[in-house]
Amino acid sequence: MKYLIFTYPNCPKCDSLKRILQGTDLQGEEYNLSEKESKIKIRDYLNVIKRDDRGGIRIPVVLMIKDDETQNVINSPQELRDWLQSEG
Repeated sequence: MKYLIFTYPNCPKCDSLKRILQGTDLQGEEYNLSEKESKIKIRDYLNVIKRDDRGGIRIPVVLMIKDDETQNVINSPQELRDWLQSEG
């Protein structure tokens, strides 16, 4: 299992998720959405990413990927902790 994390700079929720992920043996990639390449990359996952009440993408977003398929979409530190515990 690997992960992709989409973040913004100076985002406390993003930083919290990154710290949690660093404490695991999971391998992944971070995409900073202030960069053009990251904005292009997130488009590949728009069909699975959660949206807010107004249709905006909920950031941060962590995609858990296995065999090139998205297994789970996580948007908060608590969701990540719960997922890690269920996978443990």
